[in-house]
Amino acid sequence: MIPVQGVSGKTIAVLGLGRSGLATVTALQAGDADVIVWDDSPTAADKANDAGATLRDLTKQGAFDGVDALITSPGIPHLYPEPHAAIARAMAEGCPVDNDIGLFFRSFATSEWDNFETMPKVIAVTGSNGKSTTSALIHHILEEAGRPTQLAGNIGRGVLDIDPAHDGEVIVLELSSYQTDLARALTPDVAVFTNLTPDHLDRHAGFGGYFAAKRRLFAEGGPDRAVIGVDEPEGRYIANQLTEGPNDDRVLRVSSGQKLGGPGWSVFARKGFLSEYRKGRQVASIDLRPIAGLPGAHNHQNACAAFAACRSLGIGPRVIEQALHSFKGLPHRSQLIADRDGVSFVNDSKATNVDSAAKALAAFKNIRWICGGLEKEGGMDALLPAPTVTKAYVIGREAAAFAMKLKGLDVQVCGDMETAVTQAAADAQKGDTVLLAPAAASFDQYDSFEKRGEDFIAKVQAL
Repeated sequence: MIPVQGVSGKTIAVLGLGRSGLATVTALQAGDADVIVWDDSPTAADKANDAGATLRDLTKQGAFDGVDALITSPGIPHLYPEPHAAIARAMAEGCPVDNDIGLFFRSFATSEWDNFETMPKVIAVTGSNGKSTTSALIHHILEEAGRPTQLAGNIGRGVLDIDPAHDGEVIVLELSSYQTDLARALTPDVAVFTNLTPDHLDRHAGFGGYFAAKRRLFAEGGPDRAVIGVDEPEGRYIANQLTEGPNDDRVLRVSSGQKLGGPGWSVFARKGFLSEYRKGRQVASIDLRPIAGLPGAHNHQNACAAFAACRSLGIGPRVIEQALHSFKGLPHRSQLIADRDGVSFVNDSKATNVDSAAKALAAFKNIRWICGGLEKEGGMDALLPAPTVTKAYVIGREAAAFAMKLKGLDVQVCGDMETAVTQAAADAQKGDTVLLAPAAASFDQYDSFEKRGEDFIAKVQAL
């Protein structure tokens, strides 16, 4: 646990008592704060009692009398589409609002570091797609290189729930736009931007607001090194804003599909090969094609970002290459579940938007595609004509309406996962891939994309 600094004797309110909220309460108490809490759930009183905190309805007039700050959980809207009532009340009464990421960055360094030979570092990863895989891959490479490391944030443990840093340790944080948008302190040593595609637009009042939330990690964070995916205009903009000139190697540009030139530092993947260039010369190359845990161009982009981040810490290319081969991938992200009579079953339930689903479809051939769910903004046009898809099997409460948007494809409306898996398996021939890549949120049928992926796995195993 990271005790929060600068809160001794202060009264701090915490909104939301999920995983990050409860960890925040504990960390604040360890920093000798008086903690009051509020949660909209019916079990709020029980949660507050278990946490040893005082329950107070923060939506009421005068709720912030004597309160020094409000710490809110990332999933609770603070601005768009409209602020939660408690946050609106805090802002109206002049109470500062922050989140656990802000508390972490202001509390991570301690006086004990004066005795360390090597200062701990923080690598923070953000972007639309691939940030979980990139974060986990960086963490894996560090472990294989013998570097002490912890993984936290939007993946694994909450940021305040990790252990205090050891000498030379590297903390890897996956940060969502919800987390970067509000944090009052953002000071990573290395910041990574994977890519940007439309997502969470209602939460950020459009694509520009979504980009602005991601950009804060770089514009306000002031990282020593920045690894920037430059396949979109927004990435090129961030890289340009940070660089002092073509030779500035504090910015490492990353791409999947295009060769990057110039005298700077770049890492890119083309036709399955990763290349590192520095000062106009190639200094390393890795064949990514045989690496089972990183299939497809989107994972090659993740590999480039992780490679660049680890190279910025001085880890050698051959050490990184060896670690890439031992990386098993993450659950629900291009996860190979089984091979049955020459038919592969792949779980990419994390493909909750059109762009991530399109990347999954590009990674395999002869696909029996299980898709559908709670459709997000933007429609399905970016996925079509989907030449790798042999047939689509649509699930979800609105499966028929979803299926009508898959123009030009052979489509079967299945409704539920069991029907889709059974039918796809029956139709599949040797060399086919049965791929769950929903291109939609899960909440019409499941509590989370993890639950949806677990159901897929269970149905496949039942075959």
